Amino acid sequence: MGNLGTTELVLILAVVILLFGVGRVSRIGGEMGAAIREFRKGLRGEDGKDDSDKS
Repeated sequence: MGNLGTTELVLILAVVILLFGVGRVSRIGGEMGAAIREFRKGLRGEDGKDDSDKS
């Protein structure tokens, strides 16, 4: 029951585009990508802070 095929994904994408519009969907996608990149950088400790003062 948890498998989504290509047809289902295309249908879901079409409904989302109809509801929000192409411009808003692309902006949300870009913001999600940036958030994921920042999250991964935070996990690796590349936030620009010096970690030498940790106990």
